[in-house]
Amino acid sequence: MIRNATTDDAPAIARIYNHYIHNAITTFEVQSVSVEEMQKRIIDIGSSLPWLVSIDKGNVIGYAYASKWKSRCAYLFSAESTVYLAPDVAGRGIGSQLYKELLDNLRLRSMHSVIGGIALPNQASIALHEKSGFEKVAHFKEVGRKFNQWIDVGYWELIL
Repeated sequence: MIRNATTDDAPAIARIYNHYIHNAITTFEVQSVSVEEMQKRIIDIGSSLPWLVSIDKGNVIGYAYASKWKSRCAYLFSAESTVYLAPDVAGRGIGSQLYKELLDNLRLRSMHSVIGGIALPNQASIALHEKSGFEKVAHFKEVGRKFNQWIDVGYWELIL
């Protein structure tokens, strides 16, 4: 089941996200995110753009949201997409389901462009984006540093 996220989902979302902060290059954050901070993010983003959760047996097992691509007014119809899954549910199609719902929601909001940034290498995320219709439009070399290594970032875009 996929539904809109609420602040009650913040503990589970923070737990999922903090796993990636400490174990992967997927996010460039390096400090754990508190439940309170995650609640603030859900409120801030969810007030204007979608924030969705995937539920299985009453538990949040993944989430997806869209945020503003840039703050300038001309970017009003462009959004950046984000999807994270609990590590034990990867490969079950949940990311694709979340992405479909997120993109459908963005279409209803008359968004025009969706951009997904991917820390590289990340074959699973590339596959998810391309399966969802995104195409690679940029590649920046060594723009992030985490776990004592330089990390490239690629950008994939979907015109809705």
